[in-house]
Amino acid sequence: MGKDYDKIHSQELYRCDSDELTTLQPKCLQKQFEYNHTGPMEAEKRNALMKEMFAEIGEGCYIEPPLHSNWGGYHVHLGKHVYANFNLTLVDDTHIYIGDHTMIGPNVTMATAGHPILPGLREKIYQYNLPIHVGKNVWIGAGAILLPGVTIGDNSVIGAGSVVTKDIPANVVAVGNPCRILREIGERDRMYYYRDRKIPEELLSELDGCDGEKAE
Repeated sequence: MGKDYDKIHSQELYRCDSDELTTLQPKCLQKQFEYNHTGPMEAEKRNALMKEMFAEIGEGCYIEPPLHSNWGGYHVHLGKHVYANFNLTLVDDTHIYIGDHTMIGPNVTMATAGHPILPGLREKIYQYNLPIHVGKNVWIGAGAILLPGVTIGDNSVIGAGSVVTKDIPANVVAVGNPCRILREIGERDRMYYYRDRKIPEELLSELDGCDGEKAE
């Protein structure tokens, strides 16, 4: 890779119309196009394409087509057993890291790219990119938006429609625009899975010894 490609990961301003970038990016997008045009019965083909598309991908990952990604997943690092529902949008102009067992609802956007406020710089198509880090066993609700540079800690839940503008720590429920911590995940969450609906004891017994079973 050349100097122009290195700039996209530098967190500094760069122009996104260089010959190097406009030559490489469509090659990545072609794989995404092929993935989005696979059928529901073509699981093996989808798995093979994902291994080619993503920077890293663990076992058991599944992304519902259509996937929309600036670089076709070329800068996206997936852990094990990551699931994403329809219309995941990844502005992966720099790296996005998603940890094991993370669940992503439909219409979620993770955007690493930003543009200067100064109009003259935007006119000359300057931009900058900041990486996004999502921890293990995170649940990101439908329609949530993660902005450049944010980190979400392990086991946390991001409410549907939230706009994450700052880091969210581990083991919390966070909601809103801008996204704020609502509460910590605690003992009540070992009793109820939704409002006053109790978790069956036999299901709790399955969690004994599991990582992340009790996030307090």
